Amino acid sequence: MSKQAQHWEKTRGLLFITLAIWAVFSMGIFLFGAELNETTGPFGYPLTYWFTCQGSLGIFVILIFWFSNRQEKIDEEFGFSEKGGD
Repeated sequence: MSKQAQHWEKTRGLLFITLAIWAVFSMGIFLFGAELNETTGPFGYPLTYWFTCQGSLGIFVILIFWFSNRQEKIDEEFGFSEKGGD
C-alpha cells in the first residue's frame, strides 16, 4: 500500500472516531438524559437542556483541539506535515 493510502486510512479512522464522539455528545446526552428534565437548571430551563447546550459546546472545543493534534501527528508520521523544518 502506498504512503498516501496509509495516510488516508489513518486519517479516515480518526475522522470516524471524531464523528462518533461528536454524535454521542450532541445527541446522546439529550436522548438519554430525559430523567434529568425534572430538575430545573439555570434560568428555569430543564437541566438536560442546560447540559446539552453548555456541556456539548465545551466538548466540541476540546474535540477540535484533540482532532487537530492527532491529525498533525498522523501528518508528521507520513511526511505530510505543514510545519516548517528550519
